[in-house]
Amino acid sequence: MPDFDKPHRPLLNAEIRRRGIYLLPNLFTTAALFAGFYAIVQAMNQRFEQAAVAIFVAMVLDGLDGRVARLTRTQSAFGAEYDSLSDMVCFGAAPALIMYEWTLKDLGRFGWISAFVFCLGAALRLARFNTNINVVDKRYFQGLPSPAAAALCAGLVWVINDFGIQRAEIIRGIAAAFTLFAGITMVSNVPFYSFKDINLRRSVPFWAVLLVAFAMILISSNPPMILFLLFVTYSFSGYAVWLVKWRRSRKQGRT
Repeated sequence: MPDFDKPHRPLLNAEIRRRGIYLLPNLFTTAALFAGFYAIVQAMNQRFEQAAVAIFVAMVLDGLDGRVARLTRTQSAFGAEYDSLSDMVCFGAAPALIMYEWTLKDLGRFGWISAFVFCLGAALRLARFNTNINVVDKRYFQGLPSPAAAALCAGLVWVINDFGIQRAEIIRGIAAAFTLFAGITMVSNVPFYSFKDINLRRSVPFWAVLLVAFAMILISSNPPMILFLLFVTYSFSGYAVWLVKWRRSRKQGRT
């Protein structure tokens, strides 16, 4: 009697292998979601430095899941939706709660309104990104990306706690200003460089490798301060690009 099961075994193995590959990027998304949830728990327990670090961990994992999906060619509609939901928790709800529990709650109504503005900005930013993904210039983000906005707020918390600075009235004002700035900038039309045109598969000059190595050494020397300064610079870089484009358009209009 012929064995009718044999011809189907290669197909079954291929299907199992294909499902395993599709699981890989979603595992990174799940890890990022866990980091965001962990940040919320630590903020509720008044462990703000651990909460801030968890936001940066979530940001790294969020960057990896998309690259893994592209490298393994396992992009899917499910993965895109799951990533957006994870981003809302990690870079919307978690940073807003951290900032509120850290010092904004001492400002009363203005404090929770500032935190809500950030959370609302992240939600609107993600919704706009999902609907405009095939419309806008991929070299630039429209508005500040939610991971960068979350890192800006988390970096402030990390730096202040690392230096042991007391949360005085001026610190509360600075925290509210950063939270509002990040929330509003996320829904602005200011262009921010996306770094998506960098091809990791392409050969790069030797100085680029040295630059990456130097950046890693610089960050490891003082992670809170260096990361905070990097994201402050990035958060204002979009306004610099916008200002340059605005001046050029005015000059062209005069000629």
